[in-house]
Amino acid sequence: MAIGNAVQRGHTVYIYDEKNRQVGSVNAGSGPEDGLKGYTNSTVNVRRGSTIYTYDEKGHQIGSVHA
Repeated sequence: MAIGNAVQRGHTVYIYDEKNRQVGSVNAGSGPEDGLKGYTNSTVNVRRGSTIYTYDEKGHQIGSVHA
């Protein structure tokens, strides 16, 4: 299943598939630089604090890197 879209609303990032069905969600954080940084057809990148977290289409964390 591929990611079709990722949208941040408030402190949550919602992940949608290619048929626009929500398949996952993740916490976007609340800091001034926190939130959705980008997505591909297989990953979503969200910054919280000084770390960028990478999630799969279901919202499961698959990696992180210091920003």
